[in-house]
Amino acid sequence: MLDRAAIAAGIPHQGSMCLLETVVEWSENSITCHAISHTDPANPLRADKRLGAANGIEYAAQAMAVHGALLAEKGAAPRQGYLTSVRSVTLHVARLDARPEALEVFAERLSGDTNNVLYQFSLKQAGQCLLEGRAAVILDASTVDGQKSLKKESP
Repeated sequence: MLDRAAIAAGIPHQGSMCLLETVVEWSENSITCHAISHTDPANPLRADKRLGAANGIEYAAQAMAVHGALLAEKGAAPRQGYLTSVRSVTLHVARLDARPEALEVFAERLSGDTNNVLYQFSLKQAGQCLLEGRAAVILDASTVDGQKSLKKESP
């Protein structure tokens, strides 16, 4: 089990933007985390004193980032990934902060290579699914910038 400090050491999100509290379990293909930050009135994702369910995508993205860090070679610098798309997202509730129980954040790697990964994800609370979907992530942002530069220079 990893605590919040260990999670923050492996992802670019720091301070109150590090939303996950613990990694409960992980394998080569999946990760399960717990979060309690949805109950914090100072949660940086809140708007109008509420935390909408769509913000669960950020919780899932952070679980994916932690998963990538756990799979990386020991001592390797964390790679900055970009969430390039989310698909088939279903919000089963309107808010994440309606109940105080911990959020269970699950992400499963469906396919991918060293630079592109497809995950399915879900957030649950007390056994109830709050949201679910799929996300595509590019792990090496420098290749994206390089491709943009090449396209701009091409006639």
